[in-house]
Amino acid sequence: MDDVAPTAHDLAPTADGLPGTDARLGRLLKKARELPRAPGVYLMKDEKGVVIYVGKAACLPDRVASYVVPSADLGLKKQPMLDLIADFEHLVCEGEWEALLTENRLIKDIRPRFNVRLTDDKTFPYLVITRNEDFPRVIVTRNPTGVDDTGRVRPEMKNAKVVGPFTNAGALREAVTLLQRVFKYRTCKLDIVENDERNRYFRPCLLYTIGQCTAPCAAKITQLGYAADIERFTRFLDSKRSVMLREMRAEMDQAAAALEFEKAAVLRDQIKAIERLEERATRAAGWQPESEISVIDPKKGLRALRKLLELDSPVRCLEAIDIAHLQGGETVGSKVCFVDGRPLKNEYRRYRIRSVDGGNDDYQSIREVVLRRYREAGAGNELYPDVVLIDGGLGQLHAALEAFHHLEMRPPMVISLAKKEELIYVQQRSEPIRLGRENPALRLCQAIRDEAHRFAQHYHHVLRRKKTLDDG
Repeated sequence: MDDVAPTAHDLAPTADGLPGTDARLGRLLKKARELPRAPGVYLMKDEKGVVIYVGKAACLPDRVASYVVPSADLGLKKQPMLDLIADFEHLVCEGEWEALLTENRLIKDIRPRFNVRLTDDKTFPYLVITRNEDFPRVIVTRNPTGVDDTGRVRPEMKNAKVVGPFTNAGALREAVTLLQRVFKYRTCKLDIVENDERNRYFRPCLLYTIGQCTAPCAAKITQLGYAADIERFTRFLDSKRSVMLREMRAEMDQAAAALEFEKAAVLRDQIKAIERLEERATRAAGWQPESEISVIDPKKGLRALRKLLELDSPVRCLEAIDIAHLQGGETVGSKVCFVDGRPLKNEYRRYRIRSVDGGNDDYQSIREVVLRRYREAGAGNELYPDVVLIDGGLGQLHAALEAFHHLEMRPPMVISLAKKEELIYVQQRSEPIRLGRENPALRLCQAIRDEAHRFAQHYHHVLRRKKTLDDG
């Protein structure tokens, strides 16, 4: 659906100096009622095209229309927004769960002024199965990387299986408790080691007594037997859950037929809890950016990078640039920023490429992003990095350096990281640098490169989806 731009009449001042509110709201209300009756996300914009609010909807026309009627009561904090909305865009989603996740990611990326929720780094809950323990446990966490405040990964989170994110934290915790009755995994924080003599004298908790845990803490099950239970649970999470749900529905029907209504009600609630587990995203769908970033020790990576690049002063600020497109269409650029080895999302930027009209020209796109980003930074108006990393090979590096030569400020250290072989190209060096896969400098570069790619791809998909909807 084509966007309806505000007309000069809409924005003409009235006697009191305000825009023609009735005409503007009438135009927006008409556009809202023409939206598809489907779940989705809407982006409210001001007259300059800046997104000022992002929201989700179970039914787009009903929700968006409620914002643009003259009698709308948006509450104390959002009511001023009503006078600023000049237009809006929308994205149709597969279901309410996808709308919720899309809203979360857009708010974190764009940080609209009227969104007070979800602007922090808090994420949706994930289900984690540990793997580096003799007796793996199942936990729910909002920190899927397991990285603590010191930048280190908690031991139990290394190599863990991460499932999610889930949109309903309550349903997830209820389902974990329910499934524990079937698969009898442990959820405690005990450090349990196989063949530890102390296990035989340990008193298990109540979960063992009520049949919800096999008590490896008290040597009630072998490591092999416990591993089989965890394997079945893992397969269950990766399956459609159809067999278990079918059996539970049959048991519920039997309980109802026997007039055991309390038991039937419990089974009904348990079935709903398991069904809600479908309201989650998968790694393949790209909804796990937090757990896809390479795990590194930031301080170690920064020291190694300084030594590698032979820099006189410590590296504190790194920025990475990436370009995303599909056969030249909807080309976008991204810039992400890491300070002291950790993402600084307030300094993330995205760019809709203007200088490339169709076709596939990564070099020109990189030149444009470098010029737009570092012209203001070089003038001292914005944060200036110690190292700039370009996603690509030698050609991409040269394109960035050409753009820096047009700026008054001396360029910082500029490097590029090529995919597949993961070679690092450095300005004024004729040969690329090949590092071992575990090298902390390489892993730090990979982390920021992958985050720039994730950020660019997300913006690209937003524009592609919008274009598809408009063309339809």
